[in-house]
Amino acid sequence: MSTLILFNKPYGVLSQFTDTENRDTLATYIKQKGVYPAGRLDKDSEGLLLLTNDGKLQHKIAHPDNKMSKTYWVLIEGVPSEKKLQCLRDGIELKDGMTQAAKVKVINEPYLLWERTPPVRYRKNIPETWLEITIKEGRNRQVRRMTAAIDCPTLRLIRYRIGSWTIDGLENGEYRNIKV
Repeated sequence: MSTLILFNKPYGVLSQFTDTENRDTLATYIKQKGVYPAGRLDKDSEGLLLLTNDGKLQHKIAHPDNKMSKTYWVLIEGVPSEKKLQCLRDGIELKDGMTQAAKVKVINEPYLLWERTPPVRYRKNIPETWLEITIKEGRNRQVRRMTAAIDCPTLRLIRYRIGSWTIDGLENGEYRNIKV
């Protein structure tokens, strides 16, 4: 039977088990041996990271051909117009080509939010907006590049869901084993 770990990765943690620069890694939180990340989450991003001991499951989760959707909660600088949001929904041109269509909506601050260390930069004269963005591809820093393309830089990025798995019930830095 395969093991799948749902991990709510904190800000600043690398999506790997070792590091030559003594930064926080998965090993700081996950003591279980023989599991590997199915995909990545940047050091400055938070939220759901899946790990497994099953190579086929890892491929199913992480490989772009499988089009497993991922939902992100994204705090951006500014208030995007409906036209800019529609650009994200339709697909937006990045340096490495057009993105696929995304599901994008403005949301209230997520119900499941934790304090981040260090805190998000706050500027009194610039409003902030929370978006929920769902994509089926996973290019390097894609969501951050998408929001930058509409002139609304990402201030905080939390992956809430991959496929049917979410961070519901997981405190930041906690993980849960499930059998699949």
